[in-house]
Amino acid sequence: MADHSDIAAMSFEQALAELEKIVGELESGQAPLERSIEVYERGAALKAHCEKKLEAARLRVEKIVVGPGGVSAEPAEFN
Repeated sequence: MADHSDIAAMSFEQALAELEKIVGELESGQAPLERSIEVYERGAALKAHCEKKLEAARLRVEKIVVGPGGVSAEPAEFN
């Protein structure tokens, strides 16, 4: 399995852009089988990274509180 450690440092937007390129490459059907497998594995890692970023954003939004003093935010715990 390839090393995908660089994905952890990517922003959501960077990971999504690369994932979209991979989907396009796979949908074209032009890549050799071995290349298709490699990019599919990377795509799966990028998808998981995007899902993690989205979940963190969802949790952060849920921490926003509307109180008598207006809107405030509580820090969210991310693991």
